[in-house]
Amino acid sequence: MPLDPAIESGDRSHTLAPVESVAQISTLLLDTDPTLDPALARTARQAAAEGVVLLRNDGTLPLEGHRVAVFGRVQIDWFAVGYGSGGDVKVPYIWNLLAGLRDAGIQVDGELADRYASWAATHRPTFTATWGQWPHHFPEMPISAGDVAAAALRADTAVVAIGRAAGEARESVLEPGSYYLTADERALLDAVTDAFAHTVVVLDAGNVMDLSWLADYDRRIGAVLYAWQGGMEGARAVAGVLAGELAPSGKLTDTIARRYTDYPSAPNFGHPDANEYVEDVFVGYRYFETFAPERVLFPFGYGLGYTTFAVTVVDQEKDAASLRLTVEVTNTGSRAGKEVVQVYAGGPDGALGKPARALVAFAKTALLQPGERERLELTVRRDHLASYDDGGATGHRSCWVLEPGEYPVFVGTDVRSAAQVAAFHVADLHVVRRLTEVAAPVVPFERLTLGREVDGSAVIAREPVPTATALRRDRITAGLPREITPTGDRGIGLDAVGSGAASLDEFIAQLSDDELALLARGDVTMHSPLGAPGNAGVLGGVSESLRAKGVPPITTTDGPSGLRLSAYASLLPSGTALASTWNTDLVRELAALHGEEMLRKGSDVLLSPGMNIHRDPLCGRNFEYFSEDPVVTGSIAAAVVGGVQSVGVSACPKHFAANNQETNRTRNDSRVSERALREIYLRGFEICIREAKPKTLMTSYNQINGVWAHYHHDLVTTVLRDEWGYEGVVITDWWMEDAVDPDFPALRDNAYRVRAQVDVLMPGGVKTEAGPQSYADDTILESLAADDGLTRGELQRTAGNVLRLALALKPVVAARTLEG
Repeated sequence: MPLDPAIESGDRSHTLAPVESVAQISTLLLDTDPTLDPALARTARQAAAEGVVLLRNDGTLPLEGHRVAVFGRVQIDWFAVGYGSGGDVKVPYIWNLLAGLRDAGIQVDGELADRYASWAATHRPTFTATWGQWPHHFPEMPISAGDVAAAALRADTAVVAIGRAAGEARESVLEPGSYYLTADERALLDAVTDAFAHTVVVLDAGNVMDLSWLADYDRRIGAVLYAWQGGMEGARAVAGVLAGELAPSGKLTDTIARRYTDYPSAPNFGHPDANEYVEDVFVGYRYFETFAPERVLFPFGYGLGYTTFAVTVVDQEKDAASLRLTVEVTNTGSRAGKEVVQVYAGGPDGALGKPARALVAFAKTALLQPGERERLELTVRRDHLASYDDGGATGHRSCWVLEPGEYPVFVGTDVRSAAQVAAFHVADLHVVRRLTEVAAPVVPFERLTLGREVDGSAVIAREPVPTATALRRDRITAGLPREITPTGDRGIGLDAVGSGAASLDEFIAQLSDDELALLARGDVTMHSPLGAPGNAGVLGGVSESLRAKGVPPITTTDGPSGLRLSAYASLLPSGTALASTWNTDLVRELAALHGEEMLRKGSDVLLSPGMNIHRDPLCGRNFEYFSEDPVVTGSIAAAVVGGVQSVGVSACPKHFAANNQETNRTRNDSRVSERALREIYLRGFEICIREAKPKTLMTSYNQINGVWAHYHHDLVTTVLRDEWGYEGVVITDWWMEDAVDPDFPALRDNAYRVRAQVDVLMPGGVKTEAGPQSYADDTILESLAADDGLTRGELQRTAGNVLRLALALKPVVAARTLEG
């Protein structure tokens, strides 16, 4: 969502004043946030550390015992998070790298550190007040080769910190200072690697950036650490890893290619009007491992540690439905560490071209001491290897199918190194699940598929994408709900429903059309007086009459990296940092502590996790999201939702669906095949919905094959509710686009939305060309009175969804009211 105009100042100065020591934090918190839970800060640091990915190490790391010179102004002005609603948290403190290294006991060259600190203090970063125009990087401090050489006489190892940021409405761009290094950064690396025998590069960034320059330095750069933006404790976590206090165990959740043009999405990203998802199901490593392994610099799932491991499959149990693997991991090195076991599967070519490998399971060990071993149990379900036939190539259109042939299973510690350990044999084509066509393209285009050379090597082929054939009007008409006969007010309160003294239908029967319409929108604006100051919006009991009937106002807040309120709140590791831990238990623990902070701060619904796919490395909000892979995305999202909701509040996964760029995001059309939609862009949401059952879900701004997500009956009703069994509330992203239902002209805007079962417009007001306005429209009530318009049953259905959420959250709201 955009920031409220009242707070779109672009001033992030509160995120740029670092702490110098652990002792200073206690003093800071007395003045800012005495409610901050030390356990939350400790767990956030652990998560940030486990999310750090060690890409290269020739023995230079860890730094213990070394005298270290630290270069790069980002050591002071650390990027702790990306921009926009996913990062704009009023944080009580932020560690920077210099302070973190000192805290970790590293012998930092004081003369150089003082020079950077003094220069940074007089050259503060400039944040424009213009929305979406924040800096991708900060200019470097001028430093001569002679100064670098002098530092090399005082220290034996150099650390060079390079920083990048992007965010909401702020894509990364193919320019120096964003995706590419600047001339000053190259000059700094040249000087440092010439003067020092040992150089470490720390990348402080939320998005993948170009790393092709590493080849130019070869062994002159001994270690590379990708430090995904880790929140308030992130730089201290990175310092702990550099020092050897914390063991690196992060793994890449994206492929890092040699060049941007190697990514299959590159020719079809960033268009302001529409992007054709030509790469289809061959996203990220699915493309590279199938067609272009030589174009990979660092493969998906890759990450080093300070020790070594032996990974052995010690037992297999297979039947027709599943394969259970027992994998023993032994620490064969001299330091403690953790390892991630990854399981991939392939499949026969068949009529549906398939990626060479696709992740199907993963697990992470505990911290293993040298010589210690642990056994992990991983299960592969055969049905999860199915492909979706969106064009009838197998004779079974709109079905998940297993084509006949061999489905090899690979085990390893990244996608490239995984070795085959087993296989499923499918003798005859098997239909796993019969569905119906949904959200198919209406504009024809060609998609990538798998072909073979004479020698059997994979080659890119093209085929027309199957286009829509389903009749939407008939589907909707057949699914219209019955109307609950209105009774007028009978004095039944929502508490009576909660206690079992009355049914929800009896409560809904009392509601007037006006009250039903009120339940279908929020309290018009952000910063609702009904919620905690600085809230994103309030839904539910937005009128006196609804509150009199016991419907509580439900407060929503951003977001993925922390609570965006007027009060101070914790700044947590970014989505990519969390996913790079591959540690669902740790993420769930952190999310539960975050849920406890929601209780303390007055938030009922956390607008998190962000879980769109990293289709392209330039997407500005990739830092909020998890991975190019849907299994990682769904598993980490389920951990977040499960943790948050374990304490009684609600998480709200977003943005449903195919929100993969920020450029013209409210108008852009994601043109994607139904197969890719189901296998890649919806799959993570499905995992999260089935495993964690979030109470709320947010739609995206963009169109999916010509229909805005907040009007998308195919996605929200047919897939989300009917196929996946989702029973929670669906809300819009903040404000929405005007449109008329093409099949039911009497429905427009909010009425059109309600028919799709997108329950609540947030924050509730009308969006005009002049900007969001503080009033609500009457399209719902107008449609109720029109021929072929919205039915009262549909509006009652939406009310039921919102009221079930209110019942689930009512104890939390009541407790907060009593405390207040």
